[in-house]
Amino acid sequence: MALDHLRLETDSLTWRCDPNQFEFETTRDLPPLEGTIGQERAMTAIDFGLGIKDSGFNVFILGEPGTGRSSTIKKILNARAKEREIPDDWCYVHDFNDGTRPDFIRLPAGQGSEFKKDVDRLVERLAEELPRVFESKEYEEQKSKIAAEHQEKHKALFQQLEHEAEEKGFTLQRTVSGLVLVPVRDGHPLSQEEYENLSDEEKTDLDERGSKLQDHLNDVLRDVRRIEEDAREATAAMEKEVVSYAMKHLFVDLEQKYAEDERILEHFTNCKKDILNRIEELRPNKGPQIALPGIKMPQQEASFDRYLVNLFVDNHGLEGAPVVYEANPTYFNLFGRIEHVIQMGNATTDYKMIKPGALHRANGGYLILDCREVLINLFSYEALKRCIRNKEVKIEDMTEQFRLLATVSLKPRPVPLDCKIIMIGTPLFYYLLFQYDTDFRKYFKVKADFDRMMKNTWENAQQYALFIGAKCRDEALLHFDPTAVARTVEHSARLTEDQARFSSCFLEIANLIREAAFYAERDGGDRVAAEHVELAIEARTYRCNKVEEKIQEFIEDGTLLVDTEGAVVGQINGLTVYQLGDYSFGKPVRLTVRTYLGKGGMVNIEREVKLSGPIHDKGVMIFSGFFGERFAQDKPLALAASICFEQSYAGVEGDSASCAELYALLSSLAQVPIKQGIAVTGSVNQRGQVQPIGGVNEKIEGFYLVCKAKGLTGEQGVIIPEANRRNLMLNKMVREAVEQGRFHIWSVTSVDEGIEILTGMAAGERDAEGRWAENTINQKVDQRLLKMAETLRKFGKGEEKNEK
Repeated sequence: MALDHLRLETDSLTWRCDPNQFEFETTRDLPPLEGTIGQERAMTAIDFGLGIKDSGFNVFILGEPGTGRSSTIKKILNARAKEREIPDDWCYVHDFNDGTRPDFIRLPAGQGSEFKKDVDRLVERLAEELPRVFESKEYEEQKSKIAAEHQEKHKALFQQLEHEAEEKGFTLQRTVSGLVLVPVRDGHPLSQEEYENLSDEEKTDLDERGSKLQDHLNDVLRDVRRIEEDAREATAAMEKEVVSYAMKHLFVDLEQKYAEDERILEHFTNCKKDILNRIEELRPNKGPQIALPGIKMPQQEASFDRYLVNLFVDNHGLEGAPVVYEANPTYFNLFGRIEHVIQMGNATTDYKMIKPGALHRANGGYLILDCREVLINLFSYEALKRCIRNKEVKIEDMTEQFRLLATVSLKPRPVPLDCKIIMIGTPLFYYLLFQYDTDFRKYFKVKADFDRMMKNTWENAQQYALFIGAKCRDEALLHFDPTAVARTVEHSARLTEDQARFSSCFLEIANLIREAAFYAERDGGDRVAAEHVELAIEARTYRCNKVEEKIQEFIEDGTLLVDTEGAVVGQINGLTVYQLGDYSFGKPVRLTVRTYLGKGGMVNIEREVKLSGPIHDKGVMIFSGFFGERFAQDKPLALAASICFEQSYAGVEGDSASCAELYALLSSLAQVPIKQGIAVTGSVNQRGQVQPIGGVNEKIEGFYLVCKAKGLTGEQGVIIPEANRRNLMLNKMVREAVEQGRFHIWSVTSVDEGIEILTGMAAGERDAEGRWAENTINQKVDQRLLKMAETLRKFGKGEEKNEK
């Protein structure tokens, strides 16, 4: 046959990994895997993003799941973090001004917990010793002394007042309403009746003397109140002095210890001022307390809790900068929260209930987030951008804006932010955010793109072996021998559908390693061999291919019509790929074309009933350009054609069937039958060139299974685009059939090559005068189109005569 050079040899059908290149007995002999395999571009971007200090150069790692994005960045960050300094500890303390804006104290790593312990002990001693001050003998003596001194002054004033009253004929009497001046006559108080019996002169004289004495009495009472106020002030001053002296020795050691930290000294000063202002609260309460069953009453003793320290972030256990991965980035988990305690129906809180978020814990280090999780949690993404923009983490109650009534709540002072944020997501999320969020490109300027494939090189094959050894070592699996490693590497190339590429989707490779080790252990082996890897691949296929087997049964029993022998005009076997989650397979489908006289052009039946996708519609419409350029230079096209996927009841998408449709169209026009034992895949352009498609391995293997079930004749096979030759990674069963000559695979670059294989007739070329060679496909198509054009012209003239 003239086109035998298009038939592929067995060596072209797959890429084989030579196990002899691996110089080890098993992967147990290999050293640990260092670095990441096949992601040089991404590693360069990550190294740049982590090295630059600007806050806008956060890193977005994009790639498909399973390419090692998360494990790689965690490994890199853990190594880098150990080389950096441990960040400071953060503590929140009480706000002594209004109590609603707690302030923070920043301390070197490890000192935060020590500071908290020191203050805890200080508060314990304050609670123990200060109340005792008011029960001490010295305090009672000083208080009594002050009281006695002022009592003497008080007594002297009244004695002088009483002496003056006696001289002027009056006496002082105490009543319910206070001190009253009463006139005296003959040594006894004058009654009201006796007063009324006095003469007017005596009354006037008595009233004048009484009025002067009353003014004096008022002056004395004012002096008494002043003395009492002085007594209280003196007592308060004495109490402050006593309390200050009592607590001075409690603070002095800590003030010396933290003498270089002005913020702590300022806090201690505020604590001492607050204690002196709360002396009344510090007095021991000896009053009765009523205990109600089931109800916890608030403590009556003075509380010193406001002087405690809230150790907000404690970094003393770190060995370098923190690396935090927040798996559930809700608003509170990221930015912290203020907790509340419910007591007797009331929600109460204070600065000790301020809890850190992931950004606080990662401050001074690295924070890893999953982009999808951030986006699906309300408020998280916008708040994260605000933190990056303002370089601080503010703890807020996000529900406050939705309340009808404003409530008093804490507003902690924001913590300065110095953190490198690493976002992990798929390419879809990256490009959507880049397109529709102008802030995104400001704050995530570094793109680390993880490729799903790597080059097929000796170095990468060796790295694959190291990866297998590391996985077996980490998970205590049986180790792989060189043949098992080689078979795993071959499967990796199969996953990429490219002989020159390996897969970077190590999640699937890791699953294969585990499954192969399971079968090796079940068989009682001490290592994993190639047959165990092959068994794992076949077992996974068997678990997933129920639908494939059902369709195969329908073809075998004739429910789905597929011919693999004979030749039919305008009928061809196209190849489709079914994608069912993580499993895909190929099966043939009958495609028919019918041509007739008309001006309707190509009628795509799938399109008419809305079962065709836009890419498939585009492939069909390309035919117009192909036929116009090749056959309509000297005549109009008077062609109508209907194209149909027989027994297709679901949507059709993709242009991989456009070659098959064109071949069937040429067959119908030329009235030359197509061999039904040959299936076709490939797309075509307007120049008749065959273009590559996807799923070529699944399509070939699917048609082979159908031919095998119906009986191999040695004439069956598949035509693929030449550009897909490098994508061939066919299974052993197909390769053996090709090697034995029972099945064939052809690769073509043009429609003319394909139609010759399908019909056994030459496609034909134009001569110098533009005529097609005799007895060729193109000549027969041209003659049929010319005849259809003439027929249509005759009908047109007949219609004109009838109109006249």
